[in-house]
Amino acid sequence: MHVPGDPLVLPNVWDADTARLVVAAGFPVVATSSVALAHSLGHADGERAPAEAMFAAAARISAAVDVPVTVDAESGYGLPPRELATRLLETGAVGCNIEDTDPRRGARRPADEQAALLASLRDSVGDGFVLNARIDSFLACGTDDQRAALPDATSRARCYLDAGADAVYPIHATDPQVIATLVRELDPAPVNVTMLPGGPGLTELAGLGVARISLGGGMWTVARNALTRFLDDLAAHEPVF
Repeated sequence: MHVPGDPLVLPNVWDADTARLVVAAGFPVVATSSVALAHSLGHADGERAPAEAMFAAAARISAAVDVPVTVDAESGYGLPPRELATRLLETGAVGCNIEDTDPRRGARRPADEQAALLASLRDSVGDGFVLNARIDSFLACGTDDQRAALPDATSRARCYLDAGADAVYPIHATDPQVIATLVRELDPAPVNVTMLPGGPGLTELAGLGVARISLGGGMWTVARNALTRFLDDLAAHEPVF
């Protein structure tokens, strides 16, 4: 389903109900959002929610729909790769994201260490499981000069692909020139990009050759903002249904 120019679009969900809405709207795959899922469980993002609760929620989502599910597994929750693989497969998921920032260290893993984790995970989940390697180069540099972070992102992407990742996810890459360069340099590997406010839209991302588009916490933010407005209206005795 990862086709450059005709990308797989993933409106990331946080429970069984939102998963069913995504399927009903015609999307062929369900993806979870760690930030949305964690907040729905009463925790902040960054592996602050118990891994057991996150896996249980992912399993409920998988059981609620009849399409493939991919899980945002954050940084792996500090689990050994074989145990992480077992837990992911038990949820019914057919893919996952793994990021290279380790919240326990408050820093990114060295590229070779992250590659070793991906290689071990690849061996444990088998070839049919889609590993999407998240690259946090553009989170680290902010949005002012993404071109300065491009060499690090490209180097890490190649390293992770060599280790067995199926796709790479340079999260928060929004500069069209940077995205186009990544797509060109990493061809034929699928590149996953987040659609963000102020960044390229769906049509432009497709034109740049992106193969997978995530909303991350975007859909959760839209829902939360709508509820906040409704509650403000309700508190003012002017609810709008």
